Amino acid sequence: MAPVSDVQRYRRYLDEEVDGLYIYQQLAEIEGEPQLRDVYRRLAETETRHLRLWQQQLRDAGADDATHRPSRRARLLMWLARKGGTDLVLPAIKAFEGDATDMYAGDLIAEGANLPADEAAHARIFDAISKQRAGVRGSIIGRVEARHRALGGGNALRAAVLGANDGLVSNLALIAGFAGAAPGQGAILLAGFAGLLAGASSMALGEWISVTSSREAAEAQIEAEREELRLDPAAEEEELALIYQAKGLPRADAERLASVIIADPERALATLAREELDIVPEELGSPWVAAIVSFVLFSAGAIVPVIPFLFGAGPVAIAASALFSAGALFLVGAGITLLTGRSMLFGGTRQLVLGLLAAVLTFVIGSVIGNATGI
Repeated sequence: MAPVSDVQRYRRYLDEEVDGLYIYQQLAEIEGEPQLRDVYRRLAETETRHLRLWQQQLRDAGADDATHRPSRRARLLMWLARKGGTDLVLPAIKAFEGDATDMYAGDLIAEGANLPADEAAHARIFDAISKQRAGVRGSIIGRVEARHRALGGGNALRAAVLGANDGLVSNLALIAGFAGAAPGQGAILLAGFAGLLAGASSMALGEWISVTSSREAAEAQIEAEREELRLDPAAEEEELALIYQAKGLPRADAERLASVIIADPERALATLAREELDIVPEELGSPWVAAIVSFVLFSAGAIVPVIPFLFGAGPVAIAASALFSAGALFLVGAGITLLTGRSMLFGGTRQLVLGLLAAVLTFVIGSVIGNATGI
């Protein structure tokens, strides 16, 4: 007789698989597209295999292996699917599969039967279905995404605009605070360059860590995918075919395409990384390039309010710094609209007003502290 804790765990797993089988069977009945109906039926076959595994474990433990009715959550999901369409519940089912993957993590029996990988594959298939059913291509979102791709994917532009904006606003506010206290040209320049170097270094280090950690995580996932491809290419081929079928290809075409791709290991790995993991290996980026670019862009923004104080101090330098910064703020705000799609005049004016308000606030605070301390 197995320990009570093992029996309880097997029972919990069995109940989860009952829910999964019920959901896929119901989706196969509700779905109007023949290709997706077939995908749901094949996923139901996988859930049946999982269910039988836990029934066997319960029998081996001398416990009752009878199945219970699906949970209220599963029945509610399918009621919503029948009333509002399957698209309404796809995100919840994808999360359901993600929960199942986590549930099986570390369980030796489940891992030995490849259950975590199956559940993760189901989540990826539902991700493909969600994207296909969302109708991104040709929609408003699709047009926005096309514009972002035309701008180099959006990420490079975002980094450029926001990096320069961070440097400009933070150093403008810092210099305005010092200028309000009127400690003299040397102190203001010291503050300005210290702020530039500290901020740019922090941005560069943060970007390096961010890109490095993302790259390492992606590479680890790709290596895991490489190992799965080596150990069980047939399972990877089947999963890839299901993903293509979920995207709208007829079953025969999806299977044929998957077979051709899997035949070339390197092409198969790149395709699996893209289709299953949403990773494009050649677009992972260099952490050193990201760090250098962040440092330069932050510095480019941060140097603007400093420039007038290289030639003097007092009201003239303060006014010139404010004028230079106002122009730069407007340009940065206008640049941000390339990401948001808003009016350049609106974006530039908004950034100008917000940046100058921050500078005025720190100038006033600096003046108060300067008068109070007699600087």
